[in-house]
Amino acid sequence: MKLRAITENHLYSKAYARGKKFVGRFVVVYTLPDYAASKLAKANPEKEKINRVGITVTKKLGSAVIRNRAKRVIREGYRLSDKSAKIRRGFLIVIVARGNIVKAKSTDIERDLTLAFKKLGMNAL
Repeated sequence: MKLRAITENHLYSKAYARGKKFVGRFVVVYTLPDYAASKLAKANPEKEKINRVGITVTKKLGSAVIRNRAKRVIREGYRLSDKSAKIRRGFLIVIVARGNIVKAKSTDIERDLTLAFKKLGMNAL
């Protein structure tokens, strides 16, 4: 299933301010329960809650090519992590890239995200 992106700036701010935080080697992960999840579930064809994911990469990392590669690697790492760890649904998840991500592979990101979701209590029971 395609990622549902966080599009509103105020949701990023809420996740930063009130969300749970995990700092990993390659990424920083913020999670916050999504209060609009049940409303979005009705619009979803499968009628189930989904996670909204926001990915941020700062310009300090490098050129647009490097930043876009970092976002692609994070997306793939999230997909692999979701497939293996079965992340709980109905949350806002903001993933912030760190400086080490420039040389990272998607499996490294998957390991980091899986650990983050485990520490944040996001694994499905």
